[in-house]
Amino acid sequence: MASNATAASRMLKGYRKRWRIECLFRALKTKGFRLENTHMTRPTHVTRLLCLLTLAYVWSVLVGIDQDTALKKHGRRAWSVVTLGLRALVRASSRQIGTSMDELLHLIQFWTPDQTTAVESVGY
Repeated sequence: MASNATAASRMLKGYRKRWRIECLFRALKTKGFRLENTHMTRPTHVTRLLCLLTLAYVWSVLVGIDQDTALKKHGRRAWSVVTLGLRALVRASSRQIGTSMDELLHLIQFWTPDQTTAVESVGY
């Protein structure tokens, strides 16, 4: 990035914010949520669906941060936190009731305030 319009630190802050939004839209479109496959056109329905999917995305991030995965040679995770979280949520919710209730309750606890601050410390 190059600009003479503003200070570099302010420009990078804006870019980080933009990148988070890009990651959200990528996850909503092609990385698991497949928003475009709904073919919805009514604005109120699209708005509601987008709100629900955004909550699901945040939950996936919270759960994914807690998941262990292999690291690549450069030190980054082999799978994104969104993918890891979404897989864990699908796995826990698709099992028979009773056998995975503890796991599902554990994943629901990620909505508590002390858990949601973990996202800020990781950089999401």
